Amino acid sequence: MSVPAVLTYAERVYSGKKPYLYPIPFVPGSSAVGRVAAVGPDATRLKPGQLVYFDSYIHGRDDTTSLILHGLSAGFTPSSNMLMEKAWRDGTYAEYAKLPLENCFPIDEARLLGSLADGGMGYTMEDLVYLWTLSIPFGGLREVDVRAGEKVIITPATGSFGSAAVVAALAIGVRVVAMGRNMEALERLRTFSSEDRLRIVQNTGDVALDIEELTKDGLADVFFDISPGKAAKSTHFKSCIQALRRGGRVSLMGAHEGLSLLTQTIMLQDLTVKGKWMYTKEDMRVMIKLVESGYLKLGKAGGIETVGIFSLNQFDAAFDAAAKLSGPCLQAVIAP
Repeated sequence: MSVPAVLTYAERVYSGKKPYLYPIPFVPGSSAVGRVAAVGPDATRLKPGQLVYFDSYIHGRDDTTSLILHGLSAGFTPSSNMLMEKAWRDGTYAEYAKLPLENCFPIDEARLLGSLADGGMGYTMEDLVYLWTLSIPFGGLREVDVRAGEKVIITPATGSFGSAAVVAALAIGVRVVAMGRNMEALERLRTFSSEDRLRIVQNTGDVALDIEELTKDGLADVFFDISPGKAAKSTHFKSCIQALRRGGRVSLMGAHEGLSLLTQTIMLQDLTVKGKWMYTKEDMRVMIKLVESGYLKLGKAGGIETVGIFSLNQFDAAFDAAAKLSGPCLQAVIAP
């Protein structure tokens, strides 16, 4: 039995409004926390009853360019489509799910779910599900080698993945400038850091003014963006790129079809621009270690709220609740 996350746009995907490719019929799903029910003959570490985090980003074993999102998307190539249609068709919105061994990461149950009195962290299974939201921006931050002590601009910082990027970056040990349009939502981010490592800046649309605000405490080392496609014309790309130091890095994880960048500035300032889709297995292992060590906090301790826990037969209510999430660090989950 697993506890999977619910995408904010799940209803749009599974109703066909957002055209993702997947086989029909199939069982939807996402990344999840659950217990191992049984293992195959090639398992050397996992055992029945063990608590694991399942990563829904699956690679082909004989072709790592074949990529799918388990229970969500059959990818972008014929070989990826085959991977989902045959081997890994059904997702985690079920009592039991067949999953790839290499996508199941053991987690320290005593440490994470144990009571505070016994030296544990007191998390719930639902708290751990937030690893799924964190994993995506965590992969983008590591892709540009974000290091402790650096200054990182994150935009937009108030959505599901942008706010998770703020949480992840603070855990890595950087100074964060969280940028967005909604000041009320940005103000809610202030509670994430009691060490004065988080500053908020509103995207006003005035490039010169925004650059001034972004650089009040010096030029930035990294600009991380996870904007939706409709933000491709936003002025923040110009202001954030010009707020970087010479030799700075840019991590783009948004759907930026038609995005126009300051190519001359990028060239003259020796900037590195990298696109990233999802994350690596090593990213997952590092992220889990950060959680188990206590540097990356989840649940109430991390300012993360689970707004609803739904049974499988309440999937429509779960999709509706997820679609209505508004503000940083919120999630909805399904608990079969």
